[in-house]
Amino acid sequence: MIYNKKEFYGGTGLLVIFFLVLFMMFQPIYHGHNGMQFLDNLYNSISKGSINYSAQLKADMAKYDGKAIDVTLTYGTEVQAAQSAEMFAKAGAQATAGGKAVHLAGSLGAILNGSLDDAQVMYHNDGQAIQAKYGIEARRVLFNWWTSFKLMNKALGNQKEFEAAKAVDTVQTKAVEASYNYYGVQAQSITDDIGLVSFSLVFYVLYTLWYGFAILFVFEGWGLKLSH
Repeated sequence: MIYNKKEFYGGTGLLVIFFLVLFMMFQPIYHGHNGMQFLDNLYNSISKGSINYSAQLKADMAKYDGKAIDVTLTYGTEVQAAQSAEMFAKAGAQATAGGKAVHLAGSLGAILNGSLDDAQVMYHNDGQAIQAKYGIEARRVLFNWWTSFKLMNKALGNQKEFEAAKAVDTVQTKAVEASYNYYGVQAQSITDDIGLVSFSLVFYVLYTLWYGFAILFVFEGWGLKLSH
């Protein structure tokens, strides 16, 4: 039995409108994307526009130009080891692959600088340039950098080269990993679409409140109430 028909049917009407809007949000009406995909792409673009650290990291890592390292890295496959050895060589280091292992020696600054160059190119979505440089798929290059730095971090830590290991970890996460994750996304500033961003945030709040009040009215109209 309905306790308050006006409140119950009012809440039901709000729920119907809520789900109609939700249905429209999942239709591909925004350049082939639904509303959720469109907003996801928008916020990914804005997020990418705020994580371009390569230039700053290059300046920060310049102090390691004269820092010599000598480590042996063991990869999961021989193919990755060979690819990584060539990658290090192009960065100006001495790298010799033997099976799944790579013996690496050279300037830490040069190695980090080489990875930052590649990360910056990939940040601008120029995968063809990376593929032309190494002869393999562009994202594979960044994955090899990421894996190599993970191994280097551990090797340098074992040598108690903690400052060098931290520098490697910083470049790995802030440049290589970021460029890999955001590859293919067009970067933009939040100010480029400030109106749309503001609308989406206000809409999210109001839409959530709409659903909450709809449920409240339905249950109160049905006669269900919270009490101590």
